[in-house]
Amino acid sequence: MDIKSFYGGWNFEIYEYLGVHRMGNGFVFRIYAPNASKVTLLGEFSGWKELEMMPVCDWRFFECFADNAHPGQPYIFRIYDKNGKCVDHCDPYGYGMEMRPGHNSVIRELGEYRFNDDEWMANRNNCMNRPMNVYEVHLGSWKTKADGSWYNYSEIADMLIAYCLDTGYNYIELMPIAEHPLDASWGYMNSGFYAPTSRYGTAAQLMEFVDKCHRSNIGVILDFVPVHFTADSYGLRELDGTPLYEYPHKDVGISEWGSCNFNHAKGETASFLMSNAYYWLKEYHFDGLRMDAVSRIIYWMGDESRGVNRKGTDFIKTMNKGLKERIPDCILIAEDSTSFVKVTAPVEYDGLGFDYKWDMGFMNDTLNYFRTDPLFRGGSYHTLTFSMMYFYSENFMLALSHDENVHGKATVMQKMHGEYEDKFPQARAMYMYMYTHPGKKLIFMGSELGQLREWDEDRAQDWDILKYPAHDSFFTYMKRLNHMYLEHPALYEREMAEDGFEWLECHAVSECIYAYERISEHERLIAVFNFSGVDSDFAIEKYKGRNAEILLNTDWDIFGGTQMVNTEIDPGGFTLPKLSAMTIRLYEE
Repeated sequence: MDIKSFYGGWNFEIYEYLGVHRMGNGFVFRIYAPNASKVTLLGEFSGWKELEMMPVCDWRFFECFADNAHPGQPYIFRIYDKNGKCVDHCDPYGYGMEMRPGHNSVIRELGEYRFNDDEWMANRNNCMNRPMNVYEVHLGSWKTKADGSWYNYSEIADMLIAYCLDTGYNYIELMPIAEHPLDASWGYMNSGFYAPTSRYGTAAQLMEFVDKCHRSNIGVILDFVPVHFTADSYGLRELDGTPLYEYPHKDVGISEWGSCNFNHAKGETASFLMSNAYYWLKEYHFDGLRMDAVSRIIYWMGDESRGVNRKGTDFIKTMNKGLKERIPDCILIAEDSTSFVKVTAPVEYDGLGFDYKWDMGFMNDTLNYFRTDPLFRGGSYHTLTFSMMYFYSENFMLALSHDENVHGKATVMQKMHGEYEDKFPQARAMYMYMYTHPGKKLIFMGSELGQLREWDEDRAQDWDILKYPAHDSFFTYMKRLNHMYLEHPALYEREMAEDGFEWLECHAVSECIYAYERISEHERLIAVFNFSGVDSDFAIEKYKGRNAEILLNTDWDIFGGTQMVNTEIDPGGFTLPKLSAMTIRLYEE
C-alpha cells in the first residue's frame, strides 16, 4: 500500500489493501481506525467470538488472518475507542453486506465473474459526438415479481435490455446501488460504499448485469454519492470513536437530510471516495458516474452565500483527473444546480473535469412553462429561448429525473397544464422540444408511459396503464421519438458546436411559435413548435419549395392526435395545429 498517497488524498487503489482479501487458504481482514485502542473481528467463521486484530503501521491500521473463512460468510468489526467503549461497524471497504435489517459485512471475491464485453470496452467513449439517451432506473420498482419481490441483477438485466432496445434508450442510469439501510432513501444514504446492495443479489450478479448490457450495445451509468453517508451507528459515523470520515462540527458535519457530510479535506477520506469511484468503474465496467449533489461539495453546505469550499473543489479536481488518467473513456456527470463556472472544463484548464452537467435551468424553465395555460404563454415566451443563451458555457445533459416525479412534485405528465386529455398533446410537444434541443437526454422510468402516479419506491411502474388508448398511443410516440434521436446525426453530432444550431423563429411571442435548425455534416433537420392554444399558419421563407419530409409529427392520429399520417410538407408554408410540434428533414437541392 502507498501510505503517502493514502494520507495525501490521491490513492485510487486503497480498496485492494483494506477490507477482506484472499490470502492462501484463508482471508486477511484490514481496517483503518487510527484512534481506536483495540479492534476485534467477529464472524461466522469464528463462531462470532472476538478475534483480536493486530495493529500495523503505527497503530493506525489493524489486520487479522482467518484461515477458516469462506466466501459468503458474514463478519463485522468491533472497534474500541480510547475509553474502552466499543461499537460494531460493518467493513467500510467490504464488497458485500447482509440484507437489511442485517448490517454485517459479507465476504465476497471480485474474481468470481469474467466479463465478455471486450468489443464494447474497446469502442466506447464519452459520447461527445454520439447520441446518449439515458433511461434512469430504480431497480427495485421498475418491475417486480408476481409476489412483489425483487428480481436479482441478472434476472432484471434480460428484461430491461430488451425493453431499452425496443423503446430506444442506449444508456441505463442506475440509481445508487451501494448498500443502504432504508428503502426510502433510494440508495442515497449509504452504509456500504463498496458493497452492491444485497436486495438484488451479489457483486458477481451486478457484474453480469453490466456485461449483458454491454453485449447488447447499451451503456450503464452509476449514480454515485460522494457527499454524505447514513448516520446509522454501524456505518462510517465515528468509526474509531472519533469523526474519522465526517466533519467534527455539526454546523457543517450534518446535512439537510440528517446524514453525515464527508470531510473532503482529509486525505484518508478523499482516498476512500476516489478509490470507491475507481472501484465501480474498473471492477464492474460501469461506463460512467453521475455524481450526486455536487453543489454540496463546491459550496459549504451547498449554500453559495457561504462561499466556495476550496478543499471540496480540490477533491473533485483530483478525483476526476485521476479517473480520466486511469480510464480515459469513462463518462463523468455532475448534478449541479449552481452557476459555478467550468464544471465541464478539463482540470488542466482550471475546470472541475466533468464531461457533462445536468441542465437544471432547462428542467425548471421548461416544466414551469408547460404548467402555464397555453393561452397565456406569451408572457413566458423567452423562458424557452433562454437555454440557448448559456448552452455553450458547459456540456449539458437535459434531465427530467426521479426528482421531478416524486413526493408532491407531480409526475412530468401531471405537470402539463389542463385536464387529463389536454396533458398528452402538450407532453408530446414538450418531449420533442427536449429531444431536438442540443444536449444529452435523460428521463426517469415511467415517463415514457405518461405515468400520472408519482413514483413510489415500494411499487412497480404502472404497466397496466398501457391498456388505456391515450397512454398506449403516447408510449408509441415516445418510442418513435427516441429512435428518431438515435438515428439522426443532426441531433447529436454537432450539438456542442455553435454552427450546429440556428434559430429560425424565436420572436413569435404572441403566437408562441418556435423553430430552429439542427445541422450536421450528414443532414439538416428543422424542429417547429406551436405551444399556444390555437392553430397557426407558419412559413420558413428561406426553404420555400425545398424538398423535405416530416420525420415526426406529434399531432398524428397514431399518437392520439388529430391528423392522419402524412409526411409531405413545403417548409415555405404550412399549418401548425395547437399544442403540436414536428421535425422536418431537408433534402439536398
